[in-house]
Amino acid sequence: MTPDGVPPTATAGLLVTGFPEVGPLAKLAYRELNLAGHGSEQQARALGDPARLPRPWDPATCHEADLRAEVWAWLDAVVEWLNREYVWDAAAVIPPCWPAHPHLVHEIAVVADQRRRAGAAFSSDLLEDWHRYTLPGFIDRMRDRLRGHCDEGHQPWPAKGRHARHTDPQARKERAETFAREADRADADTSPRGGRRLSVVDLETGEIREEHADW
Repeated sequence: MTPDGVPPTATAGLLVTGFPEVGPLAKLAYRELNLAGHGSEQQARALGDPARLPRPWDPATCHEADLRAEVWAWLDAVVEWLNREYVWDAAAVIPPCWPAHPHLVHEIAVVADQRRRAGAAFSSDLLEDWHRYTLPGFIDRMRDRLRGHCDEGHQPWPAKGRHARHTDPQARKERAETFAREADRADADTSPRGGRRLSVVDLETGEIREEHADW
């Protein structure tokens, strides 16, 4: 127990606490991404298609179950850390139901990754940018989207009905027909109209060898 009778915690007596570290699988994912971008040609080839590498800042790319679970645990720790270290006004608190909000999941993952990168930098420039732009921008967007809906507990998605209408089979069919008609018009607009002439150029000498009529 602490002198004031409060059970000891990891933050007892500390003015600030460190940013949560990623787990071993996420560290491996970051290492592979670094090798893909900055490693040797042989290392890059060994990793395969770089587009298929998991990116912790985009959880949807983390298909392996253990890695995905580790990313969720890391993001949950980051949210607790942000609420403790950076929030004073209650309106800026990230709600405990954040996993039920895809827009928050996407943004929190990026906020966490940006903070991780800033903390690993060799100067304070990235951290200043994170303080000045990344975190305030995220909090403003969160407030704008949530609008107090989950202040007293998670609320159902207010836009669910409109999304259902958007994904209704009839609505999808009508959009597909509209796209097809527009594509047909665009194709017709690209037909020859006259006045354009193309020439054959010798790529070695630059000489214009002959002119052709419109294509």
